[in-house]
Amino acid sequence: MNAKADTLVSGTLLSRSAELLSRTGESGRRRDNAAFLPHPGPLPLGEEEGRCSPELPLSPTLSPFVPHGEREPATAMSSGAIPHQPSFIRVDSRESRANSPAMPQPARLRVHATAFTRPRADDTPGDDVSAARALDDGTFIAVVADGLGSARQGRDAAEKTVAHFTANFRNRPRAWSTAKTLEEITRHLNRQLHQEGLARHESPELASTVVAAVLDGDRLHLLNAGDSRAYRLRAGKLEALTHDHRDATQTHVLTQALGLADTVAPHLVQTDLAIGDFILLCTDGLTDVLDDATLTELLAERTGARGLVAIARERATPETLDDITAVVLEVQELGPAASATPVVLPIPAQLKVGDQVDGYTLRRSFRASDRIWLAAKAGKSFVLKFAPLEAQTNDATLTAFIRETWNATTLKADYFPAATAPEDATARYYVLEYFHAPTLKQWVADNGPLSTADAVTLGKFVLAAGQFLLRHDFVHGDLKPENILVLGERGELAFKLIDLGNVAEVFSVNSRAGTPSYLAPERFHNAAVSEPTEIFALGATLYEALTGKLPHGEIEPFQTPQLRAARPPSKLNPHIPAWLDAIVLRAIALDPSDRFAAYSEMRYKLEHPEKVKPFRSAGSPLLERDPVLVLKVLLAASVAVNFFLLWKLRSH
Repeated sequence: MNAKADTLVSGTLLSRSAELLSRTGESGRRRDNAAFLPHPGPLPLGEEEGRCSPELPLSPTLSPFVPHGEREPATAMSSGAIPHQPSFIRVDSRESRANSPAMPQPARLRVHATAFTRPRADDTPGDDVSAARALDDGTFIAVVADGLGSARQGRDAAEKTVAHFTANFRNRPRAWSTAKTLEEITRHLNRQLHQEGLARHESPELASTVVAAVLDGDRLHLLNAGDSRAYRLRAGKLEALTHDHRDATQTHVLTQALGLADTVAPHLVQTDLAIGDFILLCTDGLTDVLDDATLTELLAERTGARGLVAIARERATPETLDDITAVVLEVQELGPAASATPVVLPIPAQLKVGDQVDGYTLRRSFRASDRIWLAAKAGKSFVLKFAPLEAQTNDATLTAFIRETWNATTLKADYFPAATAPEDATARYYVLEYFHAPTLKQWVADNGPLSTADAVTLGKFVLAAGQFLLRHDFVHGDLKPENILVLGERGELAFKLIDLGNVAEVFSVNSRAGTPSYLAPERFHNAAVSEPTEIFALGATLYEALTGKLPHGEIEPFQTPQLRAARPPSKLNPHIPAWLDAIVLRAIALDPSDRFAAYSEMRYKLEHPEKVKPFRSAGSPLLERDPVLVLKVLLAASVAVNFFLLWKLRSH
């Protein structure tokens, strides 16, 4: 982004925010994939198809909703790591999904896409990222993000934005409309970027514009925040479909962008599609150079993304030179008319033993709330979790349950019971794998504290599950013994992590969500949920599993406790070795800087007890923190007293 429109207007932001958001023009750098062009003239779409680069990964950031190793290959993009190569691929959303060449296929949306980026400086990557891809359900999504050049993490924010939109839209709940999905993705991503920027840099350093287009059947859905734009060329007429979020009196000031404030108000558009439409998504590096008349002429000549970028680069002045990105979509065939009504499923008001739900027979309720049931189907047992009754009238509660279902069914790993949402469901629920096993809370109550070996197994299991979630930008949010199932026998225990109802994007929640007795102290003061806060919850869980006691006793939801350093667990269970004592105490340290900084660090200590040093927090008694010093002080005091008594005797 150049010297224009990079500042958010907000009375709540600190002066650092204003400094961050002022465009410098010096850091607006983009990867140069067009340097080899022999001329900057227009290149028709058909010519670009013959010079495609190999498929490149979407971005280094792993999608928060796509299981590791199950990513879709990028179909068109502009953020590859190979310099001086065009990063575009022809996307045909119909032919690539034909079931059989011998059978006639129903109408499907067909889109031809090209995407291209050139950085401001040829030798360094810039802050623009884009992607365009056809999805398995027949829809097509394209996203362009322009990281704010004045923010230290502008490119990182842009990469996260593109990865988040493409992956999350692909896995969207069928209960959400396209507009609802785009809004939810934007809201959660904005909060995550903002909180992460504050947590890591104490200012909103992760910031980006975004423009996203979803083509579904015969409809076009658009969302934008910032000054990245979308246009449509139809019958020779160009129309700007998005709204620039720039201050009316200061065009260098942005009024909206992702990551700059706790909330964002994107601009949404829904309109029709027609065969022959050209949709252009671009950053301000293009539109600050090429006016509407020029864009109309070039698109009418079927100029592709590379040609647009090359022409803009040639005509740019030192004042307008910036990273330049364009994505051009040509609608070649329309799909069937898209339904504007999302799937609406009823929420059962009353459930009782013997009820039949889609072939599942309800056997017994797990909780008094009557929302979680053991059920049987085809001779097998399952757990059915129904939406809360409040979701009938409260949209926020319904959205939270849909998101919980989304998380449970998408985050697939052995750490959690397998979850599915039946395609033919007639009610709002999802299905979980059933384990006939107690929770860790009940197991300890029945069998006594865990052995050292089982405690280490538990710690390594939860840390591995935490790392899996973190790779998807998530944290569990409610780690505690009640949310861990215990399998196997003492000495050979295995575990499962349950209840993904509080799973949230890391840094996205700064409330007291969770169970108070396991919350890190900073969570009571609106600190965001993060790796260190999850490590505290694990430490409290290990403390209870080893002693049967909570490190700070039972804390009520309405309390804001003033905590003191916990008593060493070895004082309650003398079988705990000193090294495990130290690990648990460090995990539950009141000061986040005293805790393990990462899951991997704590796991390493559990695997290498010989390298664990004694831990004494600043709030623990001096005798525990430095017994040698206490002995020295006592010895010195004793000597001083003896000298004094000797002097008194001699004076008499």
